[in-house]
Amino acid sequence: MYSSKTQIALAFVYWVRQEYRNVSIFWVHASNAERFSQAFFQMAETCKIPGHNDPETNVLPLVKTWLEREDQGPWLMVIDNADDAEIFFGSDTATAHGWGGSLDGPAVEGMLDKFIPICSHGAVLVTTRNKQTGIKLTRGHNLVEVGPMSREESGQLIRKRLEGDDTTDAVQMSLLSSRLEHVPLAMVQAAAFIQENSLTVGKYVRLLEQGDDNLVELLSQSFHEEGIESSTPIAVTTAWIVSFTQIHKQHPCASKLLSLMSFFDRHSIPKLFLASYWQDEHHHQRHQQQRQTDPTTGTVELEKALGVLKAFSFVAESEIDESLNMHRLTQLVMRKWLITKGEAGTWGSIALSILSYLFPCGEYENWTTCRSFLPHVYAILSRLDFSSSADDILAKATLMHAAALFLLYKQQQWNKAEELQVQAVEIRTRVLGAEHPDTMNSMANLALAYINQGRWAKAVEQFTQIIATHKRILGTEHPATLVCMNNLAAIYQNQGDWAKAEEQFTQIVATQKKILGAEHPTTLMCMANLAGTYIDQGRWKEAEKLSAQVVDTRRRVLGAEHPETVMTIANLASAYRMQGQLKEAEERFIEVIEIFKRVLDAEHPYTLISIGNLAATYTNQGRYKEAESLEVHVMEMNKRLLGPEHPHTLTSIVNLASTYANQGRYKEAESLEVHVMEMNKRVRGPEHPYTLTSMENLAFTLKGQGRDEEAISLMNECVQLRERAFGLENPGTCSSRTTLNLWERQRESLRRPAFVARMVTECINRGSRLRRN
Repeated sequence: MYSSKTQIALAFVYWVRQEYRNVSIFWVHASNAERFSQAFFQMAETCKIPGHNDPETNVLPLVKTWLEREDQGPWLMVIDNADDAEIFFGSDTATAHGWGGSLDGPAVEGMLDKFIPICSHGAVLVTTRNKQTGIKLTRGHNLVEVGPMSREESGQLIRKRLEGDDTTDAVQMSLLSSRLEHVPLAMVQAAAFIQENSLTVGKYVRLLEQGDDNLVELLSQSFHEEGIESSTPIAVTTAWIVSFTQIHKQHPCASKLLSLMSFFDRHSIPKLFLASYWQDEHHHQRHQQQRQTDPTTGTVELEKALGVLKAFSFVAESEIDESLNMHRLTQLVMRKWLITKGEAGTWGSIALSILSYLFPCGEYENWTTCRSFLPHVYAILSRLDFSSSADDILAKATLMHAAALFLLYKQQQWNKAEELQVQAVEIRTRVLGAEHPDTMNSMANLALAYINQGRWAKAVEQFTQIIATHKRILGTEHPATLVCMNNLAAIYQNQGDWAKAEEQFTQIVATQKKILGAEHPTTLMCMANLAGTYIDQGRWKEAEKLSAQVVDTRRRVLGAEHPETVMTIANLASAYRMQGQLKEAEERFIEVIEIFKRVLDAEHPYTLISIGNLAATYTNQGRYKEAESLEVHVMEMNKRLLGPEHPHTLTSIVNLASTYANQGRYKEAESLEVHVMEMNKRVRGPEHPYTLTSMENLAFTLKGQGRDEEAISLMNECVQLRERAFGLENPGTCSSRTTLNLWERQRESLRRPAFVARMVTECINRGSRLRRN
């Protein structure tokens, strides 16, 4: 079921497909940012675009770049229902946090227009109710306005839908289209209802005229949702009420499904949601009846109920997956009808319960499911009043907690993850208590969001509190306690407080060896982390010894080509490189790259990181051209696969800049480092550790060019930011301050000979003047 603009777009698509069979066609639902992103993900998956399986890939620029490639054939992209200008171009009220921000990953509002591909071999067709949005998206070119249907066109639509009904009265059809305000959507549904129930057009018109005036007035005036135009004809809601009432009486099972679906996002509603409800409903009925029924009966009845809804054009089957679509007016009127009947709270609670139960944890293997469920999370959270039962409130917290984990680990929408997790913590604290395991779990995940935002002091405070509570309630050796201790140690390591991190990792490793055993994967992971602190402190031999031990054990326990084993080999190679054992490091890095290419993928982040490490080894060997070639490759791959703002991309740019500086190509290095610094300031903030590191890199490049005053000024700014963000005694702060003090002493030492020379000259001149006198 489609509105007229979409129907026109479909007709054009069918014509293109018939006339130009070599043209690829892509359909993008653009009603919100999540739907836009989901369509691009499906494109990437269907077309097997290289890199789409990478868990850290930003799919939007990946698809855009792929479509714009010159070796692609002709294509047509239809962007349907692009009504909201803010998701494409932002607004004056958009901020860096929450729904309107541009910092929370690829699928954010206010940025989508830059991901629409533009090239000579492709075309884009946009449908929208918002003329301003259409003008902006088309740059004012080739804009076609679709006006309202005329009386003649409405009559043609009704006749076509009722084709084969010889009893149709032309006068009654004209009256029907008039009563429905010539709105195509309402007329299509009316025709489906007439055919399904073997009614005459005159009987349907009389049903419309018998509707409750008070109910119609309530639905047409007070029923409001953002994006629905105030001019929506009253007859549209009347048509739905007639159909809903009839289905409710004759097909109660179908009515229940429609009630449930009205609270999810209208696109791609998984049949799994409906099946879950259906199973619970039938299990409850069987329990009450105390008898066993055929287990296949539920599935058959579910499909029959959906068949009724599809016959009425209330839902449509997706051609892509096992999901259903609803028109938004169907949802809006249905929810209002439920409110009028006093059943909205019941069905909203059921929808919330189903989604909170089915939304999976944020493990890598569940990311595709999480991505498809996320729009329904936003729909549920925006449509329900949670002030009722404790069960609903806790289900909301569970759903927010699960969605926040996915946003944190896959989507990198750290601000949105924080927003959801803060609410989950507040709810669980109020309902369950501050020390309940679920509350503590949400608090720990909130701390992880702080880490990714670079708010390390806040994360340390949070983990310290959690660890103290875990130790008191669960004990010092409980797995939950050790996990939080590991995370806290990782923060210390990232802050440069390596001694503290080492102490924490050492304690965790000892405890895990005792509880889990020396060869348990979790123990080995913490041992690898401990080896990382040795590398950070320059204790290469200890790092080499421990890394070699972990490599040998992981080879035996996990296998020689298990990713964790190979990652440890890479850490061992880094220890070799730092000790100047460059030949051994080079051999190990080449081994790692070959395994990762074979086991993972040539474009997998682990593979690209390892190539970057090999490039660093070449730099240490003075093989700058080879290093540069690899680093350019890694940088370009990261840009294409992950996006220009991803941390891996920025790191690869920094590495390339370092290679330029080593070759004395300071201007090129400076250009890249300025880009990285400004990008970090905008994306992460001026006090984020990555931002401060990029400032330091630029200061060193300026110093290398002899621009001492600029270098000292930038390093001084960096020291002040570090002192404010991390404190005076932070190792990173101390290191930056030491560099600043050294440069200032060098500057003074260079000034001092000139000062002495001036004093000697003045004394000589003074003596000469005295003698002349």
